[in-house]
Amino acid sequence: MSVSLVDLPPAPRTRGPAAPPHDRTVWHINTTAHGGGVAELLRRSVPSHNAAGVPTKWLALGGDAEFFAVTKRLHHRLHGYHDPHGPLGADERRIYAAATAQLGREVLEHVAPGDLCVLHDPQSIGLAPALSAAGIKVAWRCHIGSTEHASPEVRETWEFLRPYLDAPLRCVFSVDGYAPPGLRPGQCVTIPPSIDPAAAKNRALTPDEVTAALRAIGLEEGAQGTGSARSGTATVLQDAPLPPGAEVVVQVSRWDPLKDMAGVLAAFAERIAPRRPAAHLVLAGPEPLDIPDDPEGAEIFAGVRDAWAALPAPVRARVHLVKLTLKDTEGNALLVNALQRRADVIAQKSLREGFGLTVTEAMWKGAAIVASRVGGIPSQLRHEREGLLLADAHDGEEFAAHVLRLLANEGLRERLGDAAALRCAELFLAERELADHYRLYQELRP
Repeated sequence: MSVSLVDLPPAPRTRGPAAPPHDRTVWHINTTAHGGGVAELLRRSVPSHNAAGVPTKWLALGGDAEFFAVTKRLHHRLHGYHDPHGPLGADERRIYAAATAQLGREVLEHVAPGDLCVLHDPQSIGLAPALSAAGIKVAWRCHIGSTEHASPEVRETWEFLRPYLDAPLRCVFSVDGYAPPGLRPGQCVTIPPSIDPAAAKNRALTPDEVTAALRAIGLEEGAQGTGSARSGTATVLQDAPLPPGAEVVVQVSRWDPLKDMAGVLAAFAERIAPRRPAAHLVLAGPEPLDIPDDPEGAEIFAGVRDAWAALPAPVRARVHLVKLTLKDTEGNALLVNALQRRADVIAQKSLREGFGLTVTEAMWKGAAIVASRVGGIPSQLRHEREGLLLADAHDGEEFAAHVLRLLANEGLRERLGDAAALRCAELFLAERELADHYRLYQELRP
């Protein structure tokens, strides 16, 4: 077990949105400094807090394989996903309690009474009782969840976490309806996540910049050599690069069973590729070895890689797998930006989703989006207004039909993309989320 202070470069000084000075430190605590939406949010928001006059630091918790195996199950279960390992029992409670107790003691070496700790997701809520007992103000931000509270997995997981839920003064959820029954009146608040339009992942890129970024990793035709490629920022598995004029469908996600990369691959190979000869698929995700709190990533990627290798050669030549290193944060962000801007259609065929940051990123770029009607995604974009939503996230035929419809209709792509960019600007940019956080901090001040 370990606790590490994440060192971040400062952001330019700004004025916060009507926030009075905060004389105590705000600590954001999660389990990884790289990979996934929470780390990305903190990498942007912590410097922004400091620039606006709110002293803020970030602690990343390290754990062993047993701890992360349990927390990964908690993650899937809160989404309502079937747990093949069976019920949560005494062993899981012991592992979780022992790990969070030790981590709590180490966190208390950093924080001081009167400080505010924002704990992120189920991995860290176990610290709440010890921190509260030491005079620390505690909020818990849960980025995942489900409105299916009657689901056995969801219900049992909330019962597992129940001993820790009394300590936080506030529980923050990304979507209305994620809060479990039984919390105190006034204990919950909703803060949808946001993106920074000036960040490397979201800033405007010229067509030449997009092409240069993709050629640099060997994905776009015109790079040195052909076939699979490795660079300092990415590894590309392919038979040949994207040719000029290719219609490109992109999904950017973790290698996680809930993101259904394998389902996207199957739908493309069986239903899209035969009908659109110019269509290519790019599946991009982080290098699994760079994410210590995600023990499944390597296994899921291996399954997708094997499915790709088994495709008939003409179809396999139109599918490209990209692993992005997390050791170069700026390079990773620029590549994701370039991939999303090169796409004719961006997919997010999640089986479960807390809140789709990749959907928000695509909206900001004015992309044509096909996404599942699960979790927070319907609160982000609306069917036929800002994108196309799947009624059944498991339905490959419906997914393919939506993608084919968009590829065949440039006017529809532009209409939906323009509406998505406008909605993102109104609801999902960083300034709004910072203001929401300031209100939360003010409520928790003594």
